[in-house]
Amino acid sequence: MNSPSPARWLPAPLRRFILHFESAIEDELIRFSGALPQHARVLDAGAGEGQYAHHFTRHRYTGIDLGIGDAAWNYAGLDCVGNLEQLPFPDGQFDACLNIVTLEHVMDPPRVLKELGRVLKPGGELLLVAPHEWEEHQTPHDYWRFTRYGLRLLLQRAGFAHVEVEPVGGFFRLLARRLAHAPRMLPAPLALLMLLAVVVPVFVLPLLDAFDRRRNFTLGFICRARKAGPHASDTAAA
Repeated sequence: MNSPSPARWLPAPLRRFILHFESAIEDELIRFSGALPQHARVLDAGAGEGQYAHHFTRHRYTGIDLGIGDAAWNYAGLDCVGNLEQLPFPDGQFDACLNIVTLEHVMDPPRVLKELGRVLKPGGELLLVAPHEWEEHQTPHDYWRFTRYGLRLLLQRAGFAHVEVEPVGGFFRLLARRLAHAPRMLPAPLALLMLLAVVVPVFVLPLLDAFDRRRNFTLGFICRARKAGPHASDTAAA
């Protein structure tokens, strides 16, 4: 994912306000890692540069990625270079798994989710994040966008239970994010004028987001699921 460049220079509280999707992911990772027991085995499937590894210093973290998503990234810190469609791990090896803004980049999402389920222990936890209304990124390896219903269906078919799918932001946050990108599409003189034009809406529109209760327009989804055990039942929610 690419962040709007002006946001990098904002103070941390304002940056969190504007980069709502990224902030929600970080907050969920803190919750997810904090709920895992010490020394739990965690697979970061689609780890990229390992930007989330610091959340799992109390655990046995393994990062795997195919290493082709972004030519500017340094994949040297990966524990394993491999294809998520055929993970090089035995069945039931991990207690938890991450798949953060990665599912849209794989060619066969159902197969990847089945593989994640295979390497998880029964009852193992999955945290999956997928963008919804987002620009093309890491091209040409950007293949899919998913609705909340599609994500739930894919997870259930892959053998996951207790599926929760939470939209991150509604129409007004989405609109603010799109406006924040507008200056980047223009040459320098026009970009400055556009920046001045959008700065107020970018900060005001998210304040209206509570009025969008359905959240059919959203930046993306945070999904929580558990590998089904012998007696697991699905309590899906969205």
